[in-house]
Amino acid sequence: MTFLEHLEELRWRLIKCIITIVVTMIGSFPFSKYILHILTLPNNRLITPAKLIFLKPTGMLMVRVTIALVTGLIISSPVILYQLWKFISPGLLESEKRYIWPVIFFSTLCFLVGVVFSYFVMIPFILPFLYSLATENIEPTLNISEYIGFVTRLILVTGLIFELPTLSFFFTRVGILTPRILRRYRRYAVVLTFIAAAILTPPDPVSQLLLAGPLLLLYEISVLVSALAQRARVAGSQK
Repeated sequence: MTFLEHLEELRWRLIKCIITIVVTMIGSFPFSKYILHILTLPNNRLITPAKLIFLKPTGMLMVRVTIALVTGLIISSPVILYQLWKFISPGLLESEKRYIWPVIFFSTLCFLVGVVFSYFVMIPFILPFLYSLATENIEPTLNISEYIGFVTRLILVTGLIFELPTLSFFFTRVGILTPRILRRYRRYAVVLTFIAAAILTPPDPVSQLLLAGPLLLLYEISVLVSALAQRARVAGSQK
């Protein structure tokens, strides 16, 4: 295909992704009340929970729209991955195209594992620390939109981070990435990991290690996965 034909193909792939997100978002909106209850459980289960309020007449509407959008993104992730694969698949060999369904399956699985880890491990640890910074005369009272924005952002970022091994496998199989490159840039990855953890979490060592630890472990797993994928790629090319 020509360059313009590639752009046209990309445009239609993006349109399909957007339509999927919009449809799943609309379908998720009626359940946003129950999802809101689930997202506020880590706060409500604390010994001294923060009081959650909304400050505008449209505050709860925007919160429920945000929840529906995030839920739609999560539900649409397999379709988005599939459309991305279909866009790049014309440049792949037939032997590489057979990895489409394993990549989509494990990418979705790793993302969901990251979501579960963020909800059950990270958020219950981070919220008490943030609330403990209050004084005797200042009690935590949060705008519900700020709370939901913080929680959903942390969940999505953690889910994306947990996809590192799958991405490592895919890029190694297509010849873009090698375990040697990952090992060479390990020290830079460690520094960037702690910088990202400092930005995404509160400024305390426990919260930063809670995010940086799994991320460094996932990086090492990605190196191992990349080595196995390269070995399989070399063995396949020799046949």
